[in-house]
Amino acid sequence: MTERIEVNPNIHFGKPCVARTRIPVVDVLELVGQGIPFDQIIRDCYPDLETEDIRACIRYAIEVLGAEDLHIAFTP
Repeated sequence: MTERIEVNPNIHFGKPCVARTRIPVVDVLELVGQGIPFDQIIRDCYPDLETEDIRACIRYAIEVLGAEDLHIAFTP
């Protein structure tokens, strides 16, 4: 996945982007979240993307969430 997603402090303030593009991962995920099919995302929004780039964005989000530590405050 590291060949498809990159974090560069000089691009979009260091937010994760699809490698070799300036397309933020979050923008791709928002389109996926709206239920837009991958082929339509590529055709209508980001013709520079490949299907595997979109899948890499989803995998990246899963990995980030899976590594996140949640701290829940408990008050009796």
